[in-house]
Amino acid sequence: MRLLPLLLVFACLARPAAAASDGFFTTSDGVRLHYLEAGPVAAPTIVLIPGWTMPGWIFSPQIRAFSPYYHVVAFDPRGQGISDIAPSGYNQDRRGQDIAELLARLGPRPVLLVGWSLGVLDALAYVHSHGDAGIAGLVLIDNSVGENPAPPPPRLLPPGHGPILSHAAYMREFVAGMFRTRQTAFYLDNLTEAALRTPAADAALLLRYPVPRSYWREAIFSTAKPVLYVVRPGLAGQADNLLKDRPNTDIAVFIGAGHALFVDDAARFDALMQNFILTAVWPAR
Repeated sequence: MRLLPLLLVFACLARPAAAASDGFFTTSDGVRLHYLEAGPVAAPTIVLIPGWTMPGWIFSPQIRAFSPYYHVVAFDPRGQGISDIAPSGYNQDRRGQDIAELLARLGPRPVLLVGWSLGVLDALAYVHSHGDAGIAGLVLIDNSVGENPAPPPPRLLPPGHGPILSHAAYMREFVAGMFRTRQTAFYLDNLTEAALRTPAADAALLLRYPVPRSYWREAIFSTAKPVLYVVRPGLAGQADNLLKDRPNTDIAVFIGAGHALFVDDAARFDALMQNFILTAVWPAR
């Protein structure tokens, strides 16, 4: 793991953030997608891809922390946030294509692509189909990347595989279970409302990408760009093997944090990502 003096890291994260603005674009299959944008557009770009049914604004701590220095874009994938509820495209190929079209809109310079949970798979689907010319590096947060050992089963089984819950009740329990730190009822209600905007049938499709685990491993091993893999203990074995098997990889294991670890322990996560940026992604800055 590359190290940077922590005083420098925290100094880099201490400035007030720029206000985020809304951006939209229409995909090649006619779907209007939304993103939040903050920070100087001439600066290097960080693109944040949220997890299953989540809105881009869940990355609010990172938008605040990084927008004083970087051009930060938090994406609402199709069917999520305030992007269109598309009639189709809830698979790895189309979601990877959506990222490609977002990056094309943002300009020719390679970005740091940050994916969390399902966003890990979407980011790797982009790399698998489009290569790595559009990225300067990858930050992959708390999902399997196809390494061994296979991931543990989820704490809350997907709809139809466990106790019978309404979709709304399932999503409320799922959202609350993403955190170990106490979140306000207002925050959890708003996040649950955002998650429920994804129709149940489309949400189910997003949990069933029709590719084997090897697809994700092929993607991450197809690029030599720097990778930061941040996980909880259940994926520590994959992290250790990725560090051993793949050059230009950094790892971190967050003990005591929930699935949304970048919210639960934002200070540690932000310092870790800034260290990765300054030592591996854009070291000349």
